Amino acid sequence: MLERAAARRAAALARVRAVADRVGAPGVVLTKPSSVAWAGADINPPIDRTAAVDTVWLAVSATDCTIITTHVELPRIVAELAPSDLRVIAVDWFDPNAFVEAAADVLAASPYGLASDGHPDFGVDVSDDLIAIRLDLSEAEQLDLADLAIDSTHAVESALRHWSPGETDFEIAARIAGEVEAVGADAPVLLVGGDDRLANFRHPVANGSRPQQTVMAVLVARRKGLHVALTRYVSTGQSSDAERALEVTQRIHGAVLDSVTNHTTFGNVMTALGDAYAAAGHPGEWRNHYQGGPIGFGQREFEIAPGQTTSRWWNEPVRPGVAVAFNPSLPGGAKDEDTYLVGANGELRWLTSSGHWPTTHVAGHARPSVLVHN
Repeated sequence: MLERAAARRAAALARVRAVADRVGAPGVVLTKPSSVAWAGADINPPIDRTAAVDTVWLAVSATDCTIITTHVELPRIVAELAPSDLRVIAVDWFDPNAFVEAAADVLAASPYGLASDGHPDFGVDVSDDLIAIRLDLSEAEQLDLADLAIDSTHAVESALRHWSPGETDFEIAARIAGEVEAVGADAPVLLVGGDDRLANFRHPVANGSRPQQTVMAVLVARRKGLHVALTRYVSTGQSSDAERALEVTQRIHGAVLDSVTNHTTFGNVMTALGDAYAAAGHPGEWRNHYQGGPIGFGQREFEIAPGQTTSRWWNEPVRPGVAVAFNPSLPGGAKDEDTYLVGANGELRWLTSSGHWPTTHVAGHARPSVLVHN
């Protein structure tokens, strides 16, 4: 695992340096949890999982990378996380300017001349450039993503297999969260809902209800900075609106997956998505729910929708190594979501497939069926 982390870090830092060279900056300062986890190969397990700015920064020059953290975190970072080839310096947690000043000192430049992942105290914002270059995951990152997908799929499917009609959605969510935490991951998104709440709300956040007929569980799990997403259903076998609409949703998903070919663009994929909704008899329905897209070091590396031709991402190519998690849905609670990896020839590898869940073939793709509760 240490060798995998070193390979991840080397590949990511080379890409960061290429961005610095392209914009003519003497260095790049990475401050966001996603950026630091990517370039540092998970040297920053989160303390505050909601934080927008990390307690670990990376100052990347043409030849070096320095870890900047607080005196509070320094002993743990040095003892457990920092690789021997990276220097670590510490600053006072209570000094609001300490991190910026330390980065400028390390990189021997004014903050205004340095690039960053969008931090307002640095002059050159390369956040979109960094997202673009990390989309196609390195081999080591792909291995870590696949491992996370296996664990995340097990967490959701195991929790739903043990569902008993009438138990609270809190209890179901707790089983999923417990399985996720037990393998060193966490859940930025965890939705569990059923029956009338599933029929009425696109995001039925658990509220203590006791579904009797159908349950949907949605998970976005994170580990080592990487994310995977999946959705599964369990039912007593009495057909619900969600179950009746799921096959249509899966046909839409299948058409989108068919459009993900080597070197197409995300704009072309979004056009296919809009066309698929129309072909299924639901033109424009995509407007009523987030449709997903590339996933990796963000649960959504970027958002884009059909027709957004002026978006920075419309002409972004879908390259080998890109992970995607599309999320088509229809009214009544039908949603279809899994994580795929684009292969060298444009083929798709279904990462969030356990091989132990009932499946059906829709539009040429194997898709998860609704598990009937016994």
